[in-house]
Amino acid sequence: QVQLVESGGGLVQPGGSLRLSCAASGFTLDDYAIGWFRQAPGQEREGIACISSTDATIYYADSVLGRFTISRDSAKNTVYLQMDSLEPEDTAVYYCAAVSYTFGSTCLREEYLDVWGQGTLVTVSS
Repeated sequence: QVQLVESGGGLVQPGGSLRLSCAASGFTLDDYAIGWFRQAPGQEREGIACISSTDATIYYADSVLGRFTISRDSAKNTVYLQMDSLEPEDTAVYYCAAVSYTFGSTCLREEYLDVWGQGTLVTVSS
């Protein structure tokens, strides 16, 4: 069974850091494009970071560039999202998603991803 499971969400103060994990089962992440998305209350889901399937190029949304880092551990079949300098505006449910093939930065567009995790809540508040 193809599955993604996120973990690592929680409550953090502004300026703090969190690391989210996305563990894959039933397929090998190295062969797929993998992305992180988030959805804040009342807003549309936003692609924030991804690794393409063709050449492992990494893409970031402007809203997180320089603060968030996506990485992949092939041995653990897990993708991470390191989030630093968190702001209240980063409060959202965070999802990871995968698809067998993307080109360019399309891995940031949710309509191209077809395997989704259940999400993990990140709350940035003092």
